[in-house]
Amino acid sequence: MDSIVREALFNQVRSWMLDAGTLIKDRIDDPLIVGTKSHANDLVTEVDQEVEKFFSEKIKQYYEDHLLLSEEGYGDDLQDTNGTIWIIDPIDGTMNFVNQRRNFAISVGIYHEGIGEIGFIYDVMANNLYSAMRDGGAFKNDRKLPMLNPEANLEESIICLNHYWLCENNIVNEKVMQSLVKRARGTRTYGSAALEFAHVAEGIVGAYLTLRLEPWDIAAGRIIVREVGGLTTDIDGNEVGMLDKSSIITGNSNVHSKILNDYLKNAKKESV
Repeated sequence: MDSIVREALFNQVRSWMLDAGTLIKDRIDDPLIVGTKSHANDLVTEVDQEVEKFFSEKIKQYYEDHLLLSEEGYGDDLQDTNGTIWIIDPIDGTMNFVNQRRNFAISVGIYHEGIGEIGFIYDVMANNLYSAMRDGGAFKNDRKLPMLNPEANLEESIICLNHYWLCENNIVNEKVMQSLVKRARGTRTYGSAALEFAHVAEGIVGAYLTLRLEPWDIAAGRIIVREVGGLTTDIDGNEVGMLDKSSIITGNSNVHSKILNDYLKNAKKESV
């Protein structure tokens, strides 16, 4: 994607992110119609659908040759990564949105011929907009984020991971993961993959681990983390496909390497 085209698109999307945030804020105290999808804790609201529809209509109006991969049914049926693809989660952290009215985000990643060009994560209620353009660095609002410290160590890092890692399960050895928790400075669970990617990029957590994420959960975050020198792979250390559901470890390069080599390679019970 040409740099001039990318910058113009970035500025347009930035405006739409703020507009979508206003849409959510205007509805935040309204009674919600809450449904479920794959299971009882996989929630969806009419606000999720309204935000996705907002972006879908904007894309069709201004960029009719672009494609959309999204969570709530307004997207295209994609078989490959050809062309320009928007990957959108209208509300990442819907359970938090429903129960807490905070700790959720709008996530938009734009890829061209399989390459991540633009990423936005908007923490709506905190009014923090994380963004990145390919080779242009990453930002929190108008402040450029510094490159992550390649010498950061695990012992001084906070790690984000779901408590499932620490319970008896069929995927990883919980005792190995418990030893990771004991070695790290601390652990957190925010309940929004997009926000956890943003916190990695900001340098306030050293890494984020999760077992299964959809493309729209990570599309924006992996672009933003890349622009500050962080790494994103699956828990085997492999590159993650743009259209694939996958396990994820993202983080500061040194912390990522330590967790991957000292813990995850010894913890897996079976292929994720």
